Formats: sequence, structure tokens, C-alpha cells
Amino acid sequence: MERTILGVSLADKTRNEVIRERTKVTDIARRISQLKWQWAGHICRRTNGRWSRRVLEWRPRLGKRSVGRPLTHWSDDIRRIAGGGWMRRAKDRATWRALEKAYVQQWTVVV
Repeated sequence: MERTILGVSLADKTRNEVIRERTKVTDIARRISQLKWQWAGHICRRTNGRWSRRVLEWRPRLGKRSVGRPLTHWSDDIRRIAGGGWMRRAKDRATWRALEKAYVQQWTVVV
């Protein structure tokens, strides 16, 4: 869509980074991952026992486990960057912000 806006075709061999600089459009994957990280930290810092924190900690046990690959949880990619105690780490804002850069970068690495 951005190529069409600028009138650039694939034959012009213009890199996506150059096009993004010209259109000033932010990368949606980067923005979504940043908002997810910030929201997770916000929820973990709450202390009044609201349902959102309880939902993050809840692990349902419904009979037999399904065959095949285990289901991916919402917090699995956060746990991969911040470690197993990510909910404790989120309480320290400075550490959480430093880890945010690594988390967002994993979704925007250009290959």
C-alpha cells in the first residue's frame, strides 16, 4: 500500500526501510509488540486483585491434554525475553523498560 501511495513499483528495487522513511508510517508489528509489553507491565504492577491479573496467572485444567504441539499462551513470548519470574520483574520499571527494547526488536528484525 505504501508503494502505491508513493508510486514506487517492485521493479524500482526500493527497500522497505526507505519507503517507510518517506511515508513516516510506523511498523505495525513494532507498535503492537510495544503496546503488549507495556500493558503486561501495567497489569503486573496492579496490587488491588483485579480480574486482569488473575487471568494472567490462571492455568485451566480441563481433562485430558490434546495431542500434538502444546498450545501457546499469551505470555509465552514475554516469558522468553524476561524469564520465568517476569511478573516480579515488571514491578521494577527501569528493568522492564530495558527488556522492552529486546522484546520489540524480536518482532522487527529484518532478515
